[in-house]
Amino acid sequence: MSELRVIIAGGGTGGHIFPALAVAHALLRLRPDTQLLFVGANGRMEMEKIPQEGFKIIGLDIAGFDRSNVLKNVSLPYKLLMTRIESRRIIKEFNPAAIVGVGGYASFPVLSAGQAMNIPTLIQEQNSFAGKSNKILSRKARAICVGYDGMERFFPKDKIVLTGNPVRKSISDMSRTSDEGKAWFGLLNRGTTILVVGGSLGAKSINESVDAFLDEIMKEDVNIIWQTGKLYYEQARRRGADYRNRVKVFDFIREMDYAYAAADIVISRAGALAIAELCIAAKPVIFVPYPHAAEDHQASNAASLVKHGAAVLVKDRQVQTELLSELKTLLNDNDKQKSMSDNLSALAIRDADDRIAKKIIEIAGV
Repeated sequence: MSELRVIIAGGGTGGHIFPALAVAHALLRLRPDTQLLFVGANGRMEMEKIPQEGFKIIGLDIAGFDRSNVLKNVSLPYKLLMTRIESRRIIKEFNPAAIVGVGGYASFPVLSAGQAMNIPTLIQEQNSFAGKSNKILSRKARAICVGYDGMERFFPKDKIVLTGNPVRKSISDMSRTSDEGKAWFGLLNRGTTILVVGGSLGAKSINESVDAFLDEIMKEDVNIIWQTGKLYYEQARRRGADYRNRVKVFDFIREMDYAYAAADIVISRAGALAIAELCIAAKPVIFVPYPHAAEDHQASNAASLVKHGAAVLVKDRQVQTELLSELKTLLNDNDKQKSMSDNLSALAIRDADDRIAKKIIEIAGV
């Protein structure tokens, strides 16, 4: 049996990067002979996070269409052409048996080039509403691994495999207790703990809302673990200083297994990774979907859980007026917390990484 060579392309946010890493580790568990190469976008988060996990990554000079300043797009056609040429060069040199796209800027040019070279490709579509790029790529993809039912409205039905969305092994195998989580964060108060997390880059509207109602919510005798992203970190750190034994502020939390273990209630964006992790953690959640996500996919993701009685949804434009009241209602309704936790747990898929890795091995045929 010859070694298995696989390119994994994409990134941009933790919602693309961490599933990609989970699949990479699953491939190595199933096929220790696997040779992996990541391809990302220069200047994006993957160029830091992937090497930290011990994997090689090549960066492409690529960016998306800038809707806020159309003049910045003048050079875009040239960049796309150069990216396509560079993608072909990378593929020729590495000679993969399969190429996997996880979403993000680098995913489309690499998979598109690979398909033109007749290399088997697999799409890992994390969201419940597929983006334009993946819909185009799906025509020639060998398989499309999805996290939600009903995706045949976007993709050829015979190519769809319902795998769930892969999460980090530390979360899929999570065995931390609540006390271990609270102790890790240095929380002295053993009361209810609220985890506020706006995705890997933070969430301005959530941060501003928590900032505004912090004094009010602290009257409820709670703890707060607050992941702010880099831009809001200093402001939040100053804001939480008066409650330093009960409010813990971080720009980024790597050890999310401890955070989920410590948490009793979560306030979160509705990215696919967050949803997959929260189903496994089974902690009652208030989602505030990012309103500018492509095709508003975060709202669609959150709605799929609300439909199952597993979450509360607060629209981003209403976060300043509704988040506090929804949080207080949930804090004081133990039956609703229990019901949401049970419904989340019923939706959890813990082995998505293995399911996707097995499909990659199948289409690679080596």
